[in-house]
Amino acid sequence: MEDFTVRRGTALADFRFFSLLKSYPHPFLPTLLATAVPGAPVEKATYEELKSEFLERVRELLPLDGLYLAMHGAMFVQGMQDAEGDWISAVRRLVGPDCLIAASYDLHGNISQKVIDHLDMLSAFRTAPHIDREETARRACDMLIPCLEKGIRPKLVWAPVPVLMPGERSSTLYEPARRLWNQLPEMNRRQGVMDVSLLVGYVWADEPRATASAVVTGTDAQAIQALAAELARQYWEARTEFQFGVWTGTMADCIARAASLTSSPVVISDSGDNPTGGGTGDRADALGELVRRKVRHAVVAGIADRPATEECYRTGAGQAVTLKVGASLDPAKSRPLEVQAKVLFLLPTENLPERQAVVDVGGITVVLTARRRPFHEIKDFTVLGLDPKKFKMVVVKAGYLVPEIEAIANPNLMALTEGSVNQDIPHLGSRYRVPTYPWVPDLKFQPRVFPSARSKG
Repeated sequence: MEDFTVRRGTALADFRFFSLLKSYPHPFLPTLLATAVPGAPVEKATYEELKSEFLERVRELLPLDGLYLAMHGAMFVQGMQDAEGDWISAVRRLVGPDCLIAASYDLHGNISQKVIDHLDMLSAFRTAPHIDREETARRACDMLIPCLEKGIRPKLVWAPVPVLMPGERSSTLYEPARRLWNQLPEMNRRQGVMDVSLLVGYVWADEPRATASAVVTGTDAQAIQALAAELARQYWEARTEFQFGVWTGTMADCIARAASLTSSPVVISDSGDNPTGGGTGDRADALGELVRRKVRHAVVAGIADRPATEECYRTGAGQAVTLKVGASLDPAKSRPLEVQAKVLFLLPTENLPERQAVVDVGGITVVLTARRRPFHEIKDFTVLGLDPKKFKMVVVKAGYLVPEIEAIANPNLMALTEGSVNQDIPHLGSRYRVPTYPWVPDLKFQPRVFPSARSKG
């Protein structure tokens, strides 16, 4: 539970893109939002506690005309293979058949028939990196409100596509994803269509619902089924085109290439240990390679290691310290690196999990964090007294870069590294996943469209 940030009631109403709900002529009543950096499975007890509180808060508001659910779509809970399906079906049982439910999803969400059967409308992100969260929430609610006002019962269909790609090979900045997603706004304007979504799915989830999918909401059953089938066919036919949008290589390759360039800062993505993709964020491989090559003027941000971080706080700023860095969360998968360091900066905070320490290791600046976290914004550096633009190399645990960091990358190199979310997809183990490309390279496929149980008749 400590990994989650939970917002409730009015605190949720003022949180980021939920403030847009105040612009509608009908009142939205905020309940609960629990967010966390992706990672290992959610503890079953934690999931049940959050779900129970959410359902109780909804129960206190009954009866409801409509409900908006801001979901992600790739949650994995211990002992479950369709956590969102469980959550949404529980909500449906509570609010009853007459309440319309709209959901927004991440582009990397996994859809299931259970999810579709209990929703009335769905809209997913159309950008990766995700810069359209607010727009997606508005699209979902822009369907919900008119349907309530006009007494419309929309229809919802989906077409699963047995293809899985990592986000790093399906960024909407590059082909073929760019053309696939750029056509969706025009498709939204077709007669009888309310919203069109195309989802990549979450590739590292070993569960039957992990696939790409096309989801369409509308009033014309024939039109939306044809559109879902068309999108599924397009995605399938483009499956061999998906490629990385930037230069890639091993971490050693990337560091050597960065050293040979005269430009700066060169931003290196440690893609296999990306916490926002589900990586542990505790691997010290990149630091080890920088040390081995005696690189200077580089910053590694950051390595999740609570023991090392706490040791820095005990030692104090300006002091020398011997540290074992890395492998604190998953010691079976990587090894710690012993280093001689000098503590440069300690983030002032009373919240122990939010502690961050900046240390110097032979001319390499390293950020140690007490908990897993990304470094996606410039302020993530400046709050620690660091200016990423002043380094020759910046190593971040990420896949594709988010806009703020991408804007300073000169250039961006992606290291194909080991870790929980490594890019070597065909060699990932699979026990529950349905036959899927690229695991089955000669797979045959014809689109099939499945309506929501609430759309039938």
